Amino acid sequence: MSQANPQTATLTYDPETDRPQEECGVFAVYNAVDAGVLTALGLHALQHRGQEACGIATHDGSRFHIERYLGLVGENFTSPDMPQRLPGKVAIGHARYSTQGASVLRNVQPLYSDVRGGGIALAHNGNLTNARVLREELVSHGAIFQSTSDSEVVLHLAAQSKKTKLTNRVLQALKQVQGAFAFVALVNDRLIAARDPYGIRPLVMGTLGDAVIFASETCALDMVGASFVRDIEPGEAVVVSEDGIRSERFAPAHPARICAFEYIYFARPDSIIGGRSVYEARKQMGRQLAMETPADVDVIVPVPDSGVPAAIGYSEASGIPFELGIIRSHFVGRTFIQPTQDRRDLSVRRKHSANAAVVRGKRVLLIDDSIVRGTTSLKIVRMMREAGASEVHFRSACPPIKFPDFYGIDMAGRAELIAANMDLDEMAAKLEADSLGFLSVDGLYQAVCGEGRNDANPQLADHYFTGEYPTRLVDHDRDLSAKEFQLSLLVDA
Repeated sequence: MSQANPQTATLTYDPETDRPQEECGVFAVYNAVDAGVLTALGLHALQHRGQEACGIATHDGSRFHIERYLGLVGENFTSPDMPQRLPGKVAIGHARYSTQGASVLRNVQPLYSDVRGGGIALAHNGNLTNARVLREELVSHGAIFQSTSDSEVVLHLAAQSKKTKLTNRVLQALKQVQGAFAFVALVNDRLIAARDPYGIRPLVMGTLGDAVIFASETCALDMVGASFVRDIEPGEAVVVSEDGIRSERFAPAHPARICAFEYIYFARPDSIIGGRSVYEARKQMGRQLAMETPADVDVIVPVPDSGVPAAIGYSEASGIPFELGIIRSHFVGRTFIQPTQDRRDLSVRRKHSANAAVVRGKRVLLIDDSIVRGTTSLKIVRMMREAGASEVHFRSACPPIKFPDFYGIDMAGRAELIAANMDLDEMAAKLEADSLGFLSVDGLYQAVCGEGRNDANPQLADHYFTGEYPTRLVDHDRDLSAKEFQLSLLVDA
């Protein structure tokens, strides 16, 4: 376990959204007719995990076929000629939100490389915390990188491995990377699915007839009609081939420490993560929040959509009525151009509108899944007051976020995190709220795990609240002032 106090994250951050951003989603199929079509359907279910780009790779028994696009799955993988464009019974797919590498086509996954012994196509959810150090070493030995994605490091490590079998070279590459990851890879006509040694990123296995399926979330299995089999274990790689299903351990076993934000925000509510219903966990967060931070109000109003389950739980526990006091538009794109400050200030109104009939003259309690910088929270508090609320109180269904993430969550740096720089009263004043409350760290564990935090062996990855990082932050800890890392000199259009 690494205890760190980083001041800034190395990731980009979209201040308009003012919340942790999506990660990525992976989906893979072995032994299914039109596996590429099935993969596209699975990626539809994982679209919430990444909306910048998508890609699918298939293998037809002798050759690879890959298509990668910027944009949504439904914009690129719905045409009737897909079986001809992406033939084969084996496929992997990826829905991308970029945290390492710019959002340009050369970084879109699956990535592919011809290597000794065949070809490798891979897709990855998460972040490798030693990717830049490994990249620098690989480049010094002559490796030529075509992207700025940390995932490409694995391709080069496999290519330089001295192992005879290509599958074993990929497994050896996985032993050298650190951080959080769920990998799916086509190694010729074999399929490999692997999860990081701490199980920070989720990865599940299912079956559909004779087909074997892997996905970031169970909701993708449900989408294609597959049956859930089990979670991939931390540090485990599952190899599927015509010889059957083989499990290999590429790293020592650790108790799983699933990213807490899977339960708080990322995963779809109908998914089961680590054997727990995401929807029920979020409702329980609301119940726990009501016990820890009660409020004397007239109505509970969620900040949609992610605040809804917690608000329902809070209402059930407190007996205070639940109302949709904010209406969210679902037709707002992420790339809206805002040339002036006035236009930027109106951005929250494009997504959220006050339901004045519900809040006018009422003491309102707003419930959101999290508070990052507080900018959007402030706008929503003001919106409630403008709609006639007599009082506006605010509750966060997760603990105060005080530390950035380095495992694949796009989050503000510590200097921008409101809870890292203010106490509770200062934050309440900043948000112009009559009162402010957060779920405690132990309350989060009670809601998700049914027990308090085990300080010796935490059950979740909770570094954003505690500063206790599950792994070494090799790239971050290295003295970057001595020499800047060169990722790419190519300017993308």
